[in-house]
Amino acid sequence: MSQSTTYAERMLKNWLNEHKPQAPALKNASAFDRNLEQALDRSRVEFGLMTAKPRWDNSVIDLTSSDFLSLSRSGRIREGVNRELERQGEYLLSASGSRAQYGNYDYLLEVEREVAKFHNAETAWIAHSGFFACAGVIEAVMLPGDAIVYDEYMHASTHVGMKISTAAHKIPFRHNDPSSLRDVLTSLKDKYPAFRSRSQSILICVESIYSMDGDICPLQECVNVAKELFPLGNAQFFMDEAHSSGVLGPNGSGLVQMLGLEKEIAIRVHVCSKALGSTGGIILCNKTIRHAIMHQSRCLTYSGAPSTLMVASMRVGYNLLASGETREAQERVQTNVKYFFRQLTNDPVWEDALDAGLLSCPLTEDWEQRPYHSHIVPIRTRPRHEQYLFFHLSLSGMNAYNISYPVVPKGSTRIRLVFHAHNTEQELDKAVAAICSWAAEMLDIEEGTSGSRVALPKAAQQVYTMQAALA
Repeated sequence: MSQSTTYAERMLKNWLNEHKPQAPALKNASAFDRNLEQALDRSRVEFGLMTAKPRWDNSVIDLTSSDFLSLSRSGRIREGVNRELERQGEYLLSASGSRAQYGNYDYLLEVEREVAKFHNAETAWIAHSGFFACAGVIEAVMLPGDAIVYDEYMHASTHVGMKISTAAHKIPFRHNDPSSLRDVLTSLKDKYPAFRSRSQSILICVESIYSMDGDICPLQECVNVAKELFPLGNAQFFMDEAHSSGVLGPNGSGLVQMLGLEKEIAIRVHVCSKALGSTGGIILCNKTIRHAIMHQSRCLTYSGAPSTLMVASMRVGYNLLASGETREAQERVQTNVKYFFRQLTNDPVWEDALDAGLLSCPLTEDWEQRPYHSHIVPIRTRPRHEQYLFFHLSLSGMNAYNISYPVVPKGSTRIRLVFHAHNTEQELDKAVAAICSWAAEMLDIEEGTSGSRVALPKAAQQVYTMQAALA
């Protein structure tokens, strides 16, 4: 048995155990715990519970992790941090306070200035995570009566920010649709005089690369709409650049800088926990917004400031970007995505699966005409089939996780593939072969030519046999 199969079985057994109903065993527990477990059991029944997965080793093909540029697995960040901390001498590890108290230390401010300079921003604010950065800055800048207009596929962190903000209006527009954005903004302008007179503001929330769909924001078109309708400047943009950090733009600086729109975007959030191989989030903004963060964001102000260790790891990642040392890895990600698209679309089974409505990959449409690509590629499936394909890929020695409602809209289940600099062509060939072998098996089942009396693919049968053994 291979190491990867051993990992797959361990991971799947853990996953199955996590999906055993728990409420019936809690007859003598508190009502508080029973109520929670009953709610969780509703997700367990559908194999929809969010569970922690054990970490895999390098024998498993990585089509999941956020180490896009391979900086973490290569040890470059770890080694750089050790050198950086040595240069700091007798540093204090903990910030030992919030920004309003003891935590606003010189090293933190120095690194913020360096990051702001790299991104052509007036200032930067380092937060503990990209999630807290997004939620905290939205909380900070919205005033009573203001409006938030957001792409319907925005990340959960933006939705949390909206919930805790004082904005009076929170209105979605259709995903990546500037015309829909125009309709929403026009409606606000026509209905509320305060937006026409600029006494109230609008924050337009978009992402550079959408984390579940992998498509890229038509940012220039959206900016044009906002400037046309609100020339006085009371409609401004919030851009979540979590997935473009390190992947798009000059030296991995992101979509905004690739398009030269730094002056048009009021707030940008970058992260170091993905391509940069460390941790933390960064808010790029002007000094006015920084003052608002300090005064009005409970998420960011009533929290201990980032530690020296965390800030050092962020500095090391940004130094690698700024020096150009990550360009080859950035280009490798693009090469890998194009290679995968070519191999997948050239496989005759893929065409059969498309024709049958079994699988689809929207990002393969006209892929050869696009100048750059996202590293996130979803393979869309029929409902429940995302689990079957997940089982098949796992038992084939690769990690690519299944995504379903409520993470994505109903009827849009998928396997989410993430490509990295460390993925090899051999690994990508194996991924295409695994996807297409599963598709061929499913097509045989549907056509009644599989020779099996069970209308389930083999990997699903194997997992359900594990489930029965664990009962």
